[in-house]
Amino acid sequence: MKYTLQEIATLDFYQNKNRIKWLIFICSVVISFGSIYYTNDLVEELKDREKRQIELLARALEYAAIYTDNLTFINQEIIQQNNSIPLIIMDEFGNPGEYKNINFGKKSTDEERVEMLRNELIKMRDQYEPIQMENGSFIFYRNSELLTSLRYYPYVQLAVIIVFGVLAYAVFNQSKIAEQNQVWAGLTKETAHQLGTPIASLMAWIDYLKNSPVWDENKEVIQEMDKDVVKLRMVTERFSSIGSKPVIQSENVFSVVDEAIAYLRPRISSKVEIHVNGYARDIEAMINRPLLEWVIENICKNAVDAMRGQGQISIEIIKESEQFVIIDIADTGKGMEKGLYKKVFNPGFSTRKRGWGLGLTLAKRIIEGYHQGKIFVKNSEVGKGTTFRIVLNGVKEQMAEMKKEDFFKF
Repeated sequence: MKYTLQEIATLDFYQNKNRIKWLIFICSVVISFGSIYYTNDLVEELKDREKRQIELLARALEYAAIYTDNLTFINQEIIQQNNSIPLIIMDEFGNPGEYKNINFGKKSTDEERVEMLRNELIKMRDQYEPIQMENGSFIFYRNSELLTSLRYYPYVQLAVIIVFGVLAYAVFNQSKIAEQNQVWAGLTKETAHQLGTPIASLMAWIDYLKNSPVWDENKEVIQEMDKDVVKLRMVTERFSSIGSKPVIQSENVFSVVDEAIAYLRPRISSKVEIHVNGYARDIEAMINRPLLEWVIENICKNAVDAMRGQGQISIEIIKESEQFVIIDIADTGKGMEKGLYKKVFNPGFSTRKRGWGLGLTLAKRIIEGYHQGKIFVKNSEVGKGTTFRIVLNGVKEQMAEMKKEDFFKF
């Protein structure tokens, strides 16, 4: 089968989407750390600049204490220009004196202000070493509000970007899934529609053969052909069910599995043995019979391919509790590594050269989307085989939910 360049690019992108996600994540981390590093570099530069401003202020105060000329320039251009850096001048006896850019409450008393200044001194001492002046006083200071905000800005920015990115990814992912579901449903319904005409024609031809002289000589062949046409009609019904809500009702699980296997046995390699446990014949679950048969067939066909047409398939039906019914399908195929447990359900994933990689994707959609159950790889060992587990809702659990819904309707 040939692909266009665009289709190949799309396949490569989809099959390597996990690597692309990690690449985007790594790029985001690099950009984030780069932003933090650059901002911290700016913060350090501003810290040095503020320190030089405080040192200049200290020298100006010392000069003003000694000389009385040119104080207007010093006061206006140096002392008064500091309107952002909080500072406190402590005398040689350890008492706070003049201060600047310290905010007090409007109704605070003198005692409360002194106490607040002492607390500020402790914070300032923890942040920077004070600058000592020649008269024995000390200038304590801390970062300006601008510098403090700039220090935390990249972290706040990253948090906003992460929240926005998560929300955008969730919305985009949901819209993409909805679009894929619409395309998926439209494709399957169109396929069912296209199959309808030839199937009806084949059914008419089989009826003709049954009433013709060749019936006696070719009875078995015609009967098998009839089974295949019936199966085609069932497949068409399955495709028609995709995209619409199927009828989920209580069914005998063993009967469904046994019927699916009975159809498969004459159509797969005679070297493959399929065993269904016989002690679970009375177990029932809430299922859609045609769709569950489809799932069983897909898993078994994959198992036959994994065993290369030779081996054993064991199917065990377990009533885990009143709430759940379990179907385990084990094969003696080539198995898989643990890293592939989830990937096998991705659309397009296939170990066969000619495989479309949609069988297990369909199975997952049917079990989890329509039956509200679970399907996963229970265990697998390379060279020994794989076990798939299907978890279905039991009858009593489903009936309890239905009664609960009926109660809330009133």
